[in-house]
Amino acid sequence: MVRYTITLLLGCFLISLGINFFFTMYHLLDGGIIGLGLIAHYVWNTPVGMTIIVVSIPIYIAAWFYYRPFFYNSLIGVIVSSLFIDWLSLYSPHLAVAGPLASAIIGGSLLGIGAGIMFRMDISTGGFDLLSQMIATKVPLNVGAIIVIFDMLAVVAGIPIVTKEEIILSTIAVISTGVLTIIVTSCPLPAILYPADKFPGKWNNH
Repeated sequence: MVRYTITLLLGCFLISLGINFFFTMYHLLDGGIIGLGLIAHYVWNTPVGMTIIVVSIPIYIAAWFYYRPFFYNSLIGVIVSSLFIDWLSLYSPHLAVAGPLASAIIGGSLLGIGAGIMFRMDISTGGFDLLSQMIATKVPLNVGAIIVIFDMLAVVAGIPIVTKEEIILSTIAVISTGVLTIIVTSCPLPAILYPADKFPGKWNNH
């Protein structure tokens, strides 16, 4: 339980850090439900976390009927991560922490690491992450690879509201997220965090 809680809080913090300290400063998009939350934030100034919860509702309904274990684990993940995102937005810096390209890479990497370590404990941040986990149980693809596909679709949806440069940077951010998610979910991590007998080849399905 302690390991679960630490993983949940650390993962959610890394995700919210990437969004609030690196993405919003340069009007960058992320993929998946977070990307839709950022689009809504840029257009209507709505809280990103709140939008994530609202948009995730249909997927949670499907998970309730077809993938009940994922429903319970990801419900906690989406609530905590959304609260972290909206809470940390109150402390986001007024000046850029890094340049545009560095922000895309660092921010995307933080999201990938955060999501990846939570996936290792069967925790999802909801939305397309949850949908990707469900799909990964049916097809021979790593969950990170599936997320990249959904993420790119979300970036495409944001084309009308961002510049060409921001789309390119957002694409780099999404790729960074996907790569780090694949690495974290595929490679062995210290046993103190994730005992080997808990994940015997579970994530090596790509």
